[in-house]
Amino acid sequence: MASNALFSGRLGLADTRVPHTDRHGLIWLSRGRLFVEDGTLRFICAESVDLEAGDYAIPYQNVSLILLGPGSTVSHDALRILARHGTLLAAVGEGGVKFYTAPPMGQGHSEVARAHARLWADETERLNTARRMYAFRFGKILPHRDIAVLRGIEGARMKETYRITADRHRIPWEGRRYNRERPDDADIPNQAINHAATFVECAADIAVAAVGALPPLGFIHEDSSNAFTLDIADLFRAEFTIPLAFRVARMVLDDKQIQLERCLRKEAAKEFRRAKLIPKMIDRIKELLHVDDGGSNPERD
Repeated sequence: MASNALFSGRLGLADTRVPHTDRHGLIWLSRGRLFVEDGTLRFICAESVDLEAGDYAIPYQNVSLILLGPGSTVSHDALRILARHGTLLAAVGEGGVKFYTAPPMGQGHSEVARAHARLWADETERLNTARRMYAFRFGKILPHRDIAVLRGIEGARMKETYRITADRHRIPWEGRRYNRERPDDADIPNQAINHAATFVECAADIAVAAVGALPPLGFIHEDSSNAFTLDIADLFRAEFTIPLAFRVARMVLDDKQIQLERCLRKEAAKEFRRAKLIPKMIDRIKELLHVDDGGSNPERD
């Protein structure tokens, strides 16, 4: 790739140059140095999954969120210029399996947050949103309006999903077991589920931050400070979390030399990229909250 290449446009443009820039305004950078030179935000990097080696100018005014991957550094001037223009920056693991940031995340539109708060504050709308979230998992809207009943139905469904997926991967399965105080005491399949769930939750953290939704305001989860993040992660549990966990658990059971967490983290990163998990989560959030910016930000375009 030519030196000094400019990432043109905002959402979905120059895909051949920047594989992980998508219509949601996310740019993935890793194994390089983010700094300011002559008023231009630059990124000099070694070759990685995200980019070829090179010296890039970053159009921060047209980006919603810069995701800075492993092996990267950022200068004070870069942080200052991003903050001034309301461009978000988060440090992440490979493929989005980890999420590190310190709130507040920065400036931006309040449309999503206001829509989120309105739905959550209205008891009827809160229940309707929860029912829609269950409908995404069940493939249909159930007639039940009692959240406890819906949770029970989902619990039974997940037990069957565990059993079927375990059989598919020839995993000895004795049920979901999780001791928060001693997580390493669990068997390999349960440890794998714990790790996979953490990675998918980190992907959901990124999606929630990218759209500006409100993490504490969950529709199914209630007590956690990232309840809405857990809601979003659960929407993908049957599709991503469990198959990923059992596939890697089978690998570890077949080869005791494989380190479970490390292998699972790398496999998760590859799967998140392949399936475009974070963009899918962003779309689902917008659908749930009845907002759609059409992939644009009027204040920045």
